[in-house]
Amino acid sequence: MQRLTTRPNASGSVGALTPVLPATAQRRGQRQSVARDVDRDVPTLLLKVGHYPIHHGSVGAVRSLGSLGIDVYAVTEDRFTPTALSRHLKRALVWPTTGAEDAGELLAGVMRLGERIGKRAVLVPTDDEAALLVAEHADVLERRFILRDVAPGLPRELASKSGLAELCASHGVAAPRCLTPYSVEELRTMAAEIGFPVVLKNDQAWLRLTKPAVASTTLVSDMAELEHLAARWPSMPSVVVQEYLNRDYAEDWIVHIYVGNEPESRVVFTGIKLRSWPPHAGVTAVARSVWNGDLANRAVEFCSAVGFRGIADLDWRLDARDGVFRLLDFNPRIGAQFQMFETEDGVDVVRALHLDLTGRARPTLPQVEGRRFVIEHLAAPAALAYRQMSGAHRSAGANGTAFRPRTKRAWSSVDDPLPALAVAVRLGVPATRRLTTMIVRPHVHADPLSPPPDVNSPVPQRAASDQ
Repeated sequence: MQRLTTRPNASGSVGALTPVLPATAQRRGQRQSVARDVDRDVPTLLLKVGHYPIHHGSVGAVRSLGSLGIDVYAVTEDRFTPTALSRHLKRALVWPTTGAEDAGELLAGVMRLGERIGKRAVLVPTDDEAALLVAEHADVLERRFILRDVAPGLPRELASKSGLAELCASHGVAAPRCLTPYSVEELRTMAAEIGFPVVLKNDQAWLRLTKPAVASTTLVSDMAELEHLAARWPSMPSVVVQEYLNRDYAEDWIVHIYVGNEPESRVVFTGIKLRSWPPHAGVTAVARSVWNGDLANRAVEFCSAVGFRGIADLDWRLDARDGVFRLLDFNPRIGAQFQMFETEDGVDVVRALHLDLTGRARPTLPQVEGRRFVIEHLAAPAALAYRQMSGAHRSAGANGTAFRPRTKRAWSSVDDPLPALAVAVRLGVPATRRLTTMIVRPHVHADPLSPPPDVNSPVPQRAASDQ
C-alpha cells in the first residue's frame, strides 16, 4: 500500500500531498544514518531558568544527542535530578535559578558555564525564559556558544499570549479571541464580551514565574468566580482573557518544528494529544504522532511570515464547528514531548538543530507515523480520571482499540534506567497521597492562585483546560 506524506517544494513550503512508498530494503540502503553525520566535536548545553527538576523534555534531549556520542551538558537544580542522572549526560552543571534574577546576572552565569565547558557549544533553551534570554543577548552569548539566529525580540512576542494574538491577526492565522485587560473593570467587561466560560492565562513569560496572575491556565465559569479570583490579586497582574474552545467540539493537535536558514535543514512534525493531566489540561499525558499536511503547512507558513528560526512547539486546536485549526500557543523552544517525533532516518528537532548549526544539515525522510508517546507518571492517573468523569470527552484513539502503534515512554529506558528511578523517588509518598485525593474526589481542582507544584507532578495543578 502507498501512504501519503508531504515534501517541501521549491518555494520552501510543505507542498501538496504526494504518495510515498513504504520503506523497503532498497530504500533503507539509501539512507544515511544520522549517527554518521553528526559532528561529535561540538558539545551541547541545555539551558533552563526556573525550578522544575522533573522535566522529561530535558531527559529526552540528553538521550537524543548523547546516544550519538555528542557531549551534552545540562543546567540542573542539583546532582540528583532525572536529567543529571542520565547516563548519556556528560556533566550536570548545578545552577539553581528562580526566574527572579535580572538578565545581567543570568547572562553572566551562562557565560561562566561556557567557560567551564571549554569550547563553543550549541545552546538549547528548554523553557521560554531561557529562549528569551538567549535571543535577546545573542551578541554576547555567541562568543562562547553556537546559536540559531533569530530577531532578538521575536521569541518574547511569540511567547506572550497577547503578542501571539496580534501576530496571528496580522498574518491571517486563526486563533481564539484574546483580550488584554489593564484593570479589574476591564477584566469584567472583556470576559462578559467574550462570553463565559473564559480562559485566563499569564501573559508574559518572565512574569509567570515572579508575579503570576494564575498558577496555570484557568477556566472561569462565571462572573462570580472571576470576581473571587480577582479579589485576591494585590494589584492588576499581566493576564489575558481568551475565548474557550470547548472540548466537546474540539481536538488538540501538536506541531514540533525546526526552521533553519535553508529548506533542507527544516523538519516539521504533527501529532494529536489523546489525554492530558489534569483531564483536558495542557500537560500531555498520552499523545500520538499523526501526520497532517495541512497543519504542517500552516505552521511552516506562519514561521516564515514572522521570520522565526529555531526550534518551536506549537499548540493548535481543531474546531469541529468550522474545521479550522486555531493556534493557541507558540513556545519558541523544545517542547517536553518532542521525543515523540522523529523522521524515518532518526532526526528529531534537537538533532536537526545540531546538524544545521554544525554544517551537517541534509534533507530528511517523513516522520515516523503512529508512534504513541506516554508520560508514565501522568498517563496512569489521567486514565483513571477520564474513566471516572461521567460523560467525559474521550479523544479519538485514546484507548488504542482501533490502532495499536509503537509506544515510546518519556522516562522508562532499559538503556538509561536512572531517570525513571529518580522520578519515582522524587514523587514518592506525597504524590501518592494527593493522587488518592484526586481519584476519590475528582471534582476538586487546585487553587488557581496557589503556588504551582512541579509541572510534571501527577497531581491537580491546573484549574481547567490549558488551551
